[in-house]
Amino acid sequence: MTTSGSVDLGSVRPETRYATADDGVSIAYQTIGDGPLDLVLELETFGNVEIMWELPALADLFERLGSFSRLILHDRRGTGLSGGRGSPFPNLETRARDLRSVLDSIKSARTALLGERTAGAAFALFAATYPHRVSSLAWFKAVATRRWSPDYPWARTPEELRAEAAEVRSGMGGRELARTYLMSVAPSLASDDDLVTWIARHDRHWMAPSTSVDWITVEGETDVTAILPVLRCPTLVLDHRESRTEAAESRHVHRMIPGAELTLIAGEPNAMIFSDREAIVEAVRAFVTRERHAQVGDRVLRAVLFTDIVSSTERQASIGDRAWLEIIERHHAIVRDALDRSRGVENDTAGDGFFATFDGPARAVRCAQEIVERVRELGIEVRAGIHAGECEVMESKHSGVTVTIGSRIASLAGPSEVLVSRTVRDLVGGSGFAFEDVGERDLKGVPDRWQVYRVVAEDASAVGTLP
Repeated sequence: MTTSGSVDLGSVRPETRYATADDGVSIAYQTIGDGPLDLVLELETFGNVEIMWELPALADLFERLGSFSRLILHDRRGTGLSGGRGSPFPNLETRARDLRSVLDSIKSARTALLGERTAGAAFALFAATYPHRVSSLAWFKAVATRRWSPDYPWARTPEELRAEAAEVRSGMGGRELARTYLMSVAPSLASDDDLVTWIARHDRHWMAPSTSVDWITVEGETDVTAILPVLRCPTLVLDHRESRTEAAESRHVHRMIPGAELTLIAGEPNAMIFSDREAIVEAVRAFVTRERHAQVGDRVLRAVLFTDIVSSTERQASIGDRAWLEIIERHHAIVRDALDRSRGVENDTAGDGFFATFDGPARAVRCAQEIVERVRELGIEVRAGIHAGECEVMESKHSGVTVTIGSRIASLAGPSEVLVSRTVRDLVGGSGFAFEDVGERDLKGVPDRWQVYRVVAEDASAVGTLP
């Protein structure tokens, strides 16, 4: 099957359309086919929904997937034809909201997801956050994080990530980097000069060198391993039987997802488009079209935020009940205004404390920072704690151990301090926050010890650099 060269530029291609994200950014997308199933595809290292059709291998993959589905392609913001150029590469939370905007635009109530490597990590977050919108997830060569740790040895060290960022900064859009890419994902094709030339051209239409550095940075800061156990949608992990590591990373991710299936295919262990596409598509088709009883549960991934006023009793005693009531009313107005702007949902208010939930942890952190700053004008200080995990939802109220953990973390915070769990820190990579490790802590009534971090500031300079 042909893998290089360009297709006939006069051939019929899908029309590119635009969805509007909740912050006004335009997200380019295409739909292919009219099958009864919606399927979103995202590849790790390809973008630009129009340029991609020039490569026969990509066109073949799209047409195969569109033969049994309505295939949905979209460009991540700041890349390809999507808006947001000049802004940092989107973090996972932003990518999830942008995808939701695309699905809303085409009136897709429920979709299957097919992601390659780190694209599958973004889809895992989407599936955990919006479970009622996802029918199934297929994850090719699963990568949950690119940040090395003893528990995840397949990822890269900070030094390796810095070297990679320097390489893409100097070589993005050039033939040398294109050939290096092929050497890593399809070695047998690295001598194909036409393919090298096309990939270099594609890269120039995909993202600028500065954006590619942000991309490496964001993915080097992000880790979705903590949310894999809360995935509830049917999940298929795909990899190659002849993988150099015997698909060790994919097997590891597979074991972390409840009820997930693992399929190993034959052939060269290449990137998706340079592998046996027929076998991959057939495995995906068989899985995502399998008849299942729809299970839209009452458990979702949410970030939980707890705030309360520090030394409120002492303050009330010093100024009197009437003055304190006025401060409380103004405090509540500030908190509710911040929640409204961050799209947080107030779950409970008890005295001077608030409990709110968010569909993304970065929004929760920004909301907490705003509250901390704004209430100082009242002559008071608040503490805040944030955790992210699976919540049970009943009559729009959230409960479960995630809520308990968030409350316990808040109780550890000092005046004007925002503390977060490691899960929150891992999920907000690329959001521009700076954290200070305050060590492992015991949380009353919660098993084990928990790593806790202090939000130091929103560090805009952190975007585009590496740890």
